Amino acid sequence: MIKDYFELGQIVSTHGIKGEVRFDPWCDSPDFVKKFKTLYYDAKGEKSVNVISARPHGNIAILMLDGVTSVDEARALRGTVLYMKRSDVHLPKGTWFIQELIGCSVVDADTNKIYGKISDVTSTGANDVYTVKTPSGDVLFPAVKEFIVSTDVEDGVVKVRAIKGIFSDED
Repeated sequence: MIKDYFELGQIVSTHGIKGEVRFDPWCDSPDFVKKFKTLYYDAKGEKSVNVISARPHGNIAILMLDGVTSVDEARALRGTVLYMKRSDVHLPKGTWFIQELIGCSVVDADTNKIYGKISDVTSTGANDVYTVKTPSGDVLFPAVKEFIVSTDVEDGVVKVRAIKGIFSDED
């Protein structure tokens, strides 16, 4: 399902004495955070904050946010989740945010049988693996072009040609 705003990560601490914050990004890398000039304090985009600077620092990002000029102001933001606007990012064709895949129905491309819904996506390095919640439990499904026929996150459907027996012993 396409959403307008996504959780980007969480402010976990302060950095220095000038109001910078340590930001734990919930995305591929801290470098991704550098793309944003504006972030949001809420999932509806009603309260925005300008990003003055963003730089990677190990596995986190150091952010300077507009209006945050002291360590006390930065400390007050600890635990705050920041959101990004979907339209601020242009993904390559055929790629989606994990949050868009979560909740999509996994459907047999030939029979239209609904196997379940994607509840998680794990990156193995070689390929992603979808955790599909089925009536009989969770199934790990490799998200590779040999098995994924189509993905339509707007309609919430991923059509697949399943490996024999992966969703049940009767396939």
